[in-house]
Amino acid sequence: MNNKNLKKNLVELLRGGSAHVSLEKALDDINPEMRNFRGTPNIHSIYEELEHMRIAQEDILKYTFEPGWKSPEWPDGYWPDDNDSMNDEQWKNAINGFFDDLESLIDLVNSEKIDLTEEIPHGEGRTYLRQILLVADHNAYHIGKIIDIRKILGDW
Repeated sequence: MNNKNLKKNLVELLRGGSAHVSLEKALDDINPEMRNFRGTPNIHSIYEELEHMRIAQEDILKYTFEPGWKSPEWPDGYWPDDNDSMNDEQWKNAINGFFDDLESLIDLVNSEKIDLTEEIPHGEGRTYLRQILLVADHNAYHIGKIIDIRKILGDW
């Protein structure tokens, strides 16, 4: 197996933009008034989707590297508490936190010290590769939801 090609493909998958829109594109030129607007009570806002992605990605990253990490309570701990109070600073923090953790995952992919197919020492049989694929899959799903929300709101 060509590890160089595998790593290149995994980074492309994490960044998005090949088989689906990247998060940057999904959030590009968003109307600030639409960030935390819910069209109906049963649909999350764009901010809630973004913050959920950030929380889940952070959890997966910390679980992978920190043996004592305690994941948030499922499912409520994976969603922001209060959509209505979201402000520009929280929006910016969600974006920055997401991309900072994404870069840490890309560093994991590119690390020469880690065999991605090896089990995480404290990972209950999970491999590093599994964690990377889990993040990519989860992010792609929620990026699609963000785009659908923007379409419903007429902001796409």
